[in-house]
Amino acid sequence: MTTVVTRRRSIAPWPASGWLGLLGLLALGVHLLPLAAPDAPVGAPNLPPFAAFPEFLGTDGIGRSVLSRLVHGARISLTVSIGATLLATVVGGLLGVLAAYLRGVAESVIGVLLDAVLAFPPLLLLLALAAVVRPGVGTLVASLGLLFVPPFARLAKAAALARLNREYVVAAEALGAGHGRLLFRELLPGCVPPVASYAVVMAALMIMVEGALSFLGVGIPPPAPSWGAMIAAGKDFLAPEPQLVLVPCAAMFLTVLSFNTVGERLRERVDPGAGDAR
Repeated sequence: MTTVVTRRRSIAPWPASGWLGLLGLLALGVHLLPLAAPDAPVGAPNLPPFAAFPEFLGTDGIGRSVLSRLVHGARISLTVSIGATLLATVVGGLLGVLAAYLRGVAESVIGVLLDAVLAFPPLLLLLALAAVVRPGVGTLVASLGLLFVPPFARLAKAAALARLNREYVVAAEALGAGHGRLLFRELLPGCVPPVASYAVVMAALMIMVEGALSFLGVGIPPPAPSWGAMIAAGKDFLAPEPQLVLVPCAAMFLTVLSFNTVGERLRERVDPGAGDAR
């Protein structure tokens, strides 16, 4: 007797995708929304939620709109997260595929460079960069992107090595395909799905790192809105006005959870056996 086991597909990726889509639309169209300037006071300090329309999330300690800063902060967080992830994915993916294809001295040199980056404590390296270079969105994108190149490079290298001896690669090489075709037409496309699914999960990590750096005061400089900076500013009013911390914390939690959920779903699509192994 044959037993057919059907695996239920979770519906969690749908609300997670919806939240990320909504957040992306708000971030892209933030200047079209009827919101106050995020750095300008709009009322009395520490107004509670629903005390005034349209500032239904209240105001912070100096009277700025919590809603406006939350939406503008989403734009900054997504810009840093997606920008740094794309940088790490492109640079790390190319280095990994090159190391797998060239082997020999090139593989050793790339491996030494990646190990050198991994040897630095991440937080210490980011703090050092913030002390030398002016903090900002561009600085965070560049520093976080380069800092997370090694894991992407190793994943891309493993994926390329697994495909290096496949029939289509060997056949293309036997037919006289050049290095460019073998790299960009035969090896690289097969490495994209696992690297892309990993990139979605890493985007969640980038948001947490950016929030932590802004909380410590070495991320996005004030008065630019940032979820981490909002949490840092609201902690002084945690007892009387807990929403100043809870609102940006909830936004960050939902965004990180959504990225992780979508990334896990993509990983199951790339590797169907991954869901059964849990």
